[in-house]
Amino acid sequence: MLERVPLLDKELADYATIIGDEAVERIRDAARVVDGARVLHVSATPYGGGVAELLATHVPLLRSVGVDADWQVIHGSDEFFGVTKNVHNALQGAGEPFDDRSRHVYLEKVLENTLLLEGDYDFVVIHDPQPAAMRTFRDQAPSPNAGAKWIWRCHIDLTDARPDVWDFFLPHVAQYDASVWTMPGFVPASMPAGGVHIAPPCIDPLSVKNLELPDPFVTEICRQYGIDTDRPMLVQVSRFDPWKDPLGVLEAYRIVREEIPDLQLVLAGSMATDDPEGFHVWETVDAARAGERDVHLLSNIQQVGNVQINAFQRAADVVVQKSLREGFGLTVAEALWKGRPVLGGNVGGIVLQIRDGVDGHLVSSVEETAARALELLRAPDHADALGANGREHVRSNFLSTRELEDWLTLFGSLG
Repeated sequence: MLERVPLLDKELADYATIIGDEAVERIRDAARVVDGARVLHVSATPYGGGVAELLATHVPLLRSVGVDADWQVIHGSDEFFGVTKNVHNALQGAGEPFDDRSRHVYLEKVLENTLLLEGDYDFVVIHDPQPAAMRTFRDQAPSPNAGAKWIWRCHIDLTDARPDVWDFFLPHVAQYDASVWTMPGFVPASMPAGGVHIAPPCIDPLSVKNLELPDPFVTEICRQYGIDTDRPMLVQVSRFDPWKDPLGVLEAYRIVREEIPDLQLVLAGSMATDDPEGFHVWETVDAARAGERDVHLLSNIQQVGNVQINAFQRAADVVVQKSLREGFGLTVAEALWKGRPVLGGNVGGIVLQIRDGVDGHLVSSVEETAARALELLRAPDHADALGANGREHVRSNFLSTRELEDWLTLFGSLG
């Protein structure tokens, strides 16, 4: 069978102090419609990316309101994940190869995983392109789940998807009973519109990454990684991925440092099992920083986990997410929730989170990133005010309880 992801328990009631009793009751009402429903989420990796973070909270919350939810991950290989990384890049507009060999590797591995699919479910939710063709091979699974409703959740930006790659995936995803997208602009015109639903991702305010941390604790964690919280700091937290443009962030930092010589830069993230490109990007950025002591390149390789990321974001004077393409960018909402202003690439789901000039700024170039960072570093009270606005924006729109309600409503409409 597929690998089942072990999860910690979560209780909806624990979120009442953040979202209010009325919202909790509304969610419970939505849950009663699908009480006892069996739901399976399938993704490519149990850790290291935004999908894994979402499911680590979402599945336990489903269980807490009476849904029999499970999360399983597919088995892969270096060649398969190399292919799916190229697919990911091509669907975001890059000229990555997707030849006959790639198609064969992809379909063979997805079929292999479908043959491992066991259990009877009312709803099967497949995340992103890696396992997307499972619906096509459903009838060959030991438990075909013939009566189940199948849902495809696309987390990436398909605005400029390469036509040949999307044309390959369209027949597979068009078979689903519904699809869920971050924003309307991501949905290709060729996608059957009847089952399209829009539901942006969310963050968990009670996760280790987002819990309140005392200032002395933040200072000590930063000190352990050579970061001085008494000096100004820019922070970008993301996968080591070309689309996150870490080299552009480094270039912007160097421009700002000419005006603020004691400025520090933290580039922190994690390596995901389904992203073989990550180590290459890491090495490229490491070479580009040329041994600069005030540029901190950190990941789970240096035992950087959720607590450390939490501390780095809280210690930041300005958080950056200078993406060139972005499905959503959970780190934007994370930083805003911590009351920090964010400079985000004017792309994808980032534009849902940053109201330009209200919570931070949307930027489109290295030079604009540097100019806005310099403005905020020189006006810390204004920066704090933007961060405070952002926290309330996230409370209203991007907490995991809103996502829970969205999915319960969708299940109820399909059931």
